[in-house]
Amino acid sequence: MSEQNGDGITLTVKGAQKRDAGRGVARLSDPARNELGVLSGDTVVIEGERVTATKVWPAGDDVPDDAVLIDADTRSNAGVSIGDTVSVRHGTLEEAVSVTLSPPASLANVDEDLIQRVATRTLHDRPVSEGEQVRLEQIADQPFSVESTTPHEPVRVSNHTVVRVDADAASGDAGTATSSDGSLADSGTAGGQSAGDTAASGGGSTGDADEPAVTPTGVSYEDIGGLDDELEQVREMIELPLDQPDLFRRLGVDPPKGVLLYGPPGTGKTLIAKAVANEVNAQFINVSGPEIMSKYKGESEERIREIFETASENAPTIIFFDEIDSIAGQRDDAGDVENRVVAQLLSLMDGLDSRGDVIVIGATNRVDAIDPALRRGGRFDREIEIGVPGAEGRREIFQVHTRGMPLAEDVSVDTLADRTHGFVGADVDALVSEAAMLALRRIRGEADDLAEADLEVTKADFDAAMAAVDPSAMREFVAETPEVGYDDVGGLDDAKQTLREAVEWPLAYDRLFAETNTAPPSGVLLYGPPGTGKTLLARALAGESDVNFVHVNGPELLDRYVGESEKAVREVFERARTSAPSIVFFDEIDAIAAKREDSHEVTERVVSQLLTELDGLVENPNLVVLAATNRKDAIDPALLRPGRLDTHVEVPQPDADGRRAIVEVHGRGKPFAEDVDLDALADDLEGYTGADLEAIVREASMLAIREMAEKLGPEEADERADEIEITGEHFERAVESVDPSPGAY
Repeated sequence: MSEQNGDGITLTVKGAQKRDAGRGVARLSDPARNELGVLSGDTVVIEGERVTATKVWPAGDDVPDDAVLIDADTRSNAGVSIGDTVSVRHGTLEEAVSVTLSPPASLANVDEDLIQRVATRTLHDRPVSEGEQVRLEQIADQPFSVESTTPHEPVRVSNHTVVRVDADAASGDAGTATSSDGSLADSGTAGGQSAGDTAASGGGSTGDADEPAVTPTGVSYEDIGGLDDELEQVREMIELPLDQPDLFRRLGVDPPKGVLLYGPPGTGKTLIAKAVANEVNAQFINVSGPEIMSKYKGESEERIREIFETASENAPTIIFFDEIDSIAGQRDDAGDVENRVVAQLLSLMDGLDSRGDVIVIGATNRVDAIDPALRRGGRFDREIEIGVPGAEGRREIFQVHTRGMPLAEDVSVDTLADRTHGFVGADVDALVSEAAMLALRRIRGEADDLAEADLEVTKADFDAAMAAVDPSAMREFVAETPEVGYDDVGGLDDAKQTLREAVEWPLAYDRLFAETNTAPPSGVLLYGPPGTGKTLLARALAGESDVNFVHVNGPELLDRYVGESEKAVREVFERARTSAPSIVFFDEIDAIAAKREDSHEVTERVVSQLLTELDGLVENPNLVVLAATNRKDAIDPALLRPGRLDTHVEVPQPDADGRRAIVEVHGRGKPFAEDVDLDALADDLEGYTGADLEAIVREASMLAIREMAEKLGPEEADERADEIEITGEHFERAVESVDPSPGAY
C-alpha cells in the first residue's frame, strides 16, 4: 500500500474534496489510518519540503490507499504540490493559550471584532503553527497568516484560546517558522510557510503604477467544481513547464507556450487560470482584452509589449488574456489597429524564452473568431474546451458555493444538482447567492435581532431562487422545466407510453441502450387535430423527465434576410446542446418545414438546415427533438424518415374514457353541485377535443361566478365565496355556447 518511513508512511498528495477547502484536514484511507494507528479527529504530521500538522478524517472508498487528500493551504504549508510524495505520521499538540492572525492587505480596514468571532469559530480544534496560513472564507478569499502562537511551538486551538487580529501587520511580512533541524518536535510541527511565500499571495507589485498589475489570485483547485478532466489537462501544460523545465530539456523539446480555453460564458475558464497560477506559485497578470485597445497608433502594441516585459521580469509568470477574441480576431475581417495587435501578439509569443517560465493562457467563448495564426503549435499549443457541467460536476460546484453556508436539513445538494440542467458554474453561484438573499429577507421579517436569529437556508429558499435564475446558456431561447406532468393530461395513454419509451428511457436507462447497442430515437412528431393536447403533452413530457424544455414556435424562426432563418435554427440547436439534457419542441413545424417543391426559397433553406441538425443528433443522446403539427401531410418527407423525426405519435380526438379523464383534470378542486355527472357529460360530448372540454368547464365556472356576482354584488359575493356551486344547469348552458373544433389533418 505505502512505503514505511521511520514512524510514518509515504503517501502521494491529492487534491482535497471540494467541501474540505480551508478546513485544514487530511483525508486518509482506512488501511492508511490503521497503519498509522490514528482515528478520525486525531492529529497527523505531514512532512514535505516543510512540516505541518493537521487533523485526519476518513476518506471514501474511491480514494487510493497510498493517497492523502489535503487542501491548497495545507499543501502550501507543507511546501508540496499535487502529485508529490510526503511523509505522514501520528502527532500530538498542546492547547493554544493565544493565537495572533495577520489579515491580508485587502482587509486592513475590516472590523477586527468580526474577524475574531469568525476566526474563533472556524479555527476551533485546528492545529496551527507560526508562519502558516489559514483561510477564513466568510471574511476573505485571501488567506490569513498565523503571526504568533503561545506557546511558540505548533498548537491546537480550543475553546479557551484567545484569538487576536493584528490589523497593522502585513500578512506577507511574516517569516517562516521552522525549528533548527526542520523537523517536528514531540508535541507537533515546527514548520510552515509565510503567507508572503505562499502561492496564494502570488507576489507583489511591480513597483510601477503604469505597468500591468501582477496580482495574487487566492483561488485553489478546491474552488473549482466539475472540471477535473479539464483541470488535469491544463496542469499538464502549465505546471510541468514551470515546476520541472529540465524534463523538457532532457527530452529535447520546447515547453508549451500557450493554452487556449474556450467554452460558454460562466463555465470557469478564468477561475482555472487563477487556480493554476496560485498552485504553481507563479505571478499572475490578468489582462482584459478590450483594455489593450487604444485609438492612438502604436499604443496598443506598446501595452502588449509592457505586459510581456513585466512577465519576464517577474518570472515564473502566467499571462491571462480574458476575452482574447476582442484583440486577436481574424485579420481578414479586422481593421488596421486590430491587425497590428494580432501581429504584435504573434511576434511576442514566438519570442518567448524556451525555458517555459512565461506561459500565456487565453480564454474566449468565440474560439472560431480568433486568428488562425495563433491557433498553431508554438503559440497556443493546446486548445481545451471548458463545457457545461453534468450532474456530478454541478454537485461539486454546489459543494464549493455552499461551503460554510448554514443549510437546513431539507436541502440536498444532490437534488439541486439533478434539477439544474444546463447551469454553468456562474449560474450555480447566482442561484446560491439568490437563495441566501431570500433567506436573509425571510429572517429579517421574522426576527427582531438578526445577530441572534437562527440563520438557515432552506429548500424553499432554493426553490424560490430556482424560479428567478435561468441557465445562462439558454437565456436567448427561453428554457424552462415545466411544472406540468402526465397527471395534468387526461387520456392519451398510448401516446404517453410511446413518449416515455422514446424520450425518458434513453435518459433513465442509458446503460441498457449501450449494452444492446441501440440508438434511441432522435426525433418525435406529434400529429393530430387542433386542440387535442399536443403542446400540453410535450410540456408534460419535459416536466416528467425534469429536463430543460425549449419551446420554439415555427413561424418565429423565419426572417426576410438571407441566411438569418438558418442561423436561428443553428442557434436553437447549439444552445440546446450546451444545456443538454434538453427537449427542443417545434410547435407548428409545418410552417417552417413544408414540402420543398411547393415552398418558398427561405423555407427550402430552413428545411435543409433542419435536416443537417437532426442528422447530428445521433452524437448527442441527451438532446431530443419534439415537433407538433395538425398538417402532417404538408411536412417535407425527408424530415419524416428514420433517423430524423422517426417516431410518429398520433394525438387523436379523445374517446369516451379520454373525455372523462380530461373533464376530471379540468374539474379538480372545483365546487361541483351534486347534480353534476361528469361521466354522463363526457359521454354526451363526442367529437369534442381536450381544448373544447377545457373551454366548457371554464365557461360553466364563469357562469356560476357571473350569477353570484350579479346577485350579491362585489363585497357580499366575496364574503360568501365558499357558498358558490357549479351546477348541472351551468354545464348545460356551457355546452350550448361551445361548439366542437373542426379539425381534419
